[in-house]
Amino acid sequence: MGVTVDVHEVFKYPIEQVVASFLRKYPNPMDKNVICVKIVEEKKDVSTGIIYRKRIAVCQNVVPEILRKVNILKVPNVQLEEESWFNPQERNMAIRSHCLTWTQYASMKEESVFRESIENPNWTESIQKGRISITGAGFLNCVLETFASTFLRQGAQKGIRIMEMLLKEQCGAPLAE
Repeated sequence: MGVTVDVHEVFKYPIEQVVASFLRKYPNPMDKNVICVKIVEEKKDVSTGIIYRKRIAVCQNVVPEILRKVNILKVPNVQLEEESWFNPQERNMAIRSHCLTWTQYASMKEESVFRESIENPNWTESIQKGRISITGAGFLNCVLETFASTFLRQGAQKGIRIMEMLLKEQCGAPLAE
C-alpha cells in the first residue's frame, strides 16, 4: 500500500541563500530528533559546475513506545542517506533521500527540488514528495503507515519553519514582490 506526502512552498529568498540554509538546517534546537548530519562525499563536476553531496543523518527513533514492543522497532537511532545535486548555473537543486534502517520492512523515500520561482526570479520554489510503505509487519503495516504519514507531514512543516527561521537570521527579511 504506502502513503505519500507532497509539500510545496515558496521561499522569498534567492536559491543560493535557500540552498545554503538547507545545508545548515540540521542539527537544530527546533528539531531535536536529528542528532547529526555528516557529509560523506562531496565533489564538483568541473565541466557542468554541478556540486554533488552525499550526507548521512542520524535521527532519534520516533516510533511511539507502544509500537516499539515489536522487536524490529526497538532501535535507538535511524539513519537516512541524502544525495543532492546543486546546479548554480541553472539555479536548481535536486535532493533524494531514503532510510537506511529497517530496509527489509519499510521503504522511505523523499525527492525534493529547489528551483527559481516562476513568480519572481529572486524567490525559490520548494517541492517535496515523500513516500513510505511498510511490509512484513502484518496487521501493524496500516498503523505504522498512518503514524509515518502524520510524522512526515509534521516533519515537512517543521522543516519549512526551520528554513524560514534560518533564512531570516542569515539574510534578513524576505524579499518583497
